[in-house]
Amino acid sequence: MTFNELGLIPEILKALSEEGYSTPTPIQEQAIPIVAEGIDLLGCAQTGTGKTAAFAIPILQQLSDRHDERRHRHIKVLVLTPTRELAIQIEESFKAYGRHLPLKSAVIFGGVSQVPQVEALRKGIDILIATPGRLLDLIQQRHVSLRDIGIFVLDEADRMLDMGFIHDVKRVVALLPTKRQTLFFSATMPPEIQKLANTILHDPEKVEVTPVSSTAETVSQSVYMVEKADKRHLLEWVLKDPKIDRVLVFTRTKHGADRVAKGLKRADISAEAIHGDKSQNARQRALSSFKEGSIRVLVATDIAARGIDVEELAYVINYDIPEVAETYVHRIGRSGRAGASGTAFSFCMTEERPYWAAIEKLIRIKIPVIGGHPYVEPVHTLPQKPAEQGRNPSQNQGNSNGGRRKFNQQRRGGGNGGKKGDFRSKE
Repeated sequence: MTFNELGLIPEILKALSEEGYSTPTPIQEQAIPIVAEGIDLLGCAQTGTGKTAAFAIPILQQLSDRHDERRHRHIKVLVLTPTRELAIQIEESFKAYGRHLPLKSAVIFGGVSQVPQVEALRKGIDILIATPGRLLDLIQQRHVSLRDIGIFVLDEADRMLDMGFIHDVKRVVALLPTKRQTLFFSATMPPEIQKLANTILHDPEKVEVTPVSSTAETVSQSVYMVEKADKRHLLEWVLKDPKIDRVLVFTRTKHGADRVAKGLKRADISAEAIHGDKSQNARQRALSSFKEGSIRVLVATDIAARGIDVEELAYVINYDIPEVAETYVHRIGRSGRAGASGTAFSFCMTEERPYWAAIEKLIRIKIPVIGGHPYVEPVHTLPQKPAEQGRNPSQNQGNSNGGRRKFNQQRRGGGNGGKKGDFRSKE
């Protein structure tokens, strides 16, 4: 199927052609006709499946049919999303697909001055993309009214839950008109999210393009077993491969992201960190530089990375193993997007082995271990019992000293012990 077969208007088809799009992804093929008909939608799709276009394109089609040419525009569509980066990228998508339509959009988020955002709202818009906190703030200041909302999109609902935004989401929903179309998207469907969906959707159609918590088949996955002190040396060693020309590296903490980025710079590897403590301008500069290829490595925390959409990103590295198994699915979903091939490396130290076991159990795949590198972790350091997911791994060691085991951190084998076959190319 092509976009031409989905009954889209010429203006949108022209914009899609200019963007280089000809064939819809599975979620786009299924969701666009449903949304265009004004039906509520429950979309369960993993990161990188093209769900932004799945709702943006049919929303633009709907608005083009009933565009208000009056001078003062009312907000007709609200898209609620958890992070600033994702909000910005969603607005970019609306602008790209609707470039030949007389529709206006704006994006609002916290962490920056509200003045330009309020000015954009004052001029009148059709589509508003927002994060929950800033939206509620501007509603309280009477800069935003939701009384004319006809379409409400809740994007990344599971991430809203993870970030503690569910109560804010419920406050926003309470302010919306009862009669509306609601589109609900989530990569995973834990019980709390299913309950929320049941309360805000009316007789929805469900679109599920992949099994819950599965990884894309186009992403090649492998793991290095390594001691904690050797992780940074292993990262530099892996990045000696010239094929890895652009890579997204995940850390668990903001401090860890800064530390890894600084270490790479000292090794003459261009890198920047992106996380919640960075200013919005700094985050956007880093992301733009990464997209353009002027920096090779972007080091990110999970929250900052959600919504990063980089075309043809072939490599993802889990520098720290996530404590929640589902987070692994989101991380490696940054690579291998929309059918492209990708490679995900993970660095797993002893304390993280229980988390790694939980990941393999969740995705039902035994991920191959890469051996023959100069920082292989000794076999005798394996823990005997898996820890409970989400716990601090240091609480699960159970040794008589009351702390985590200490290992001989002496580097082994130098930098020449690797094999050419240790790397998996994009091909």
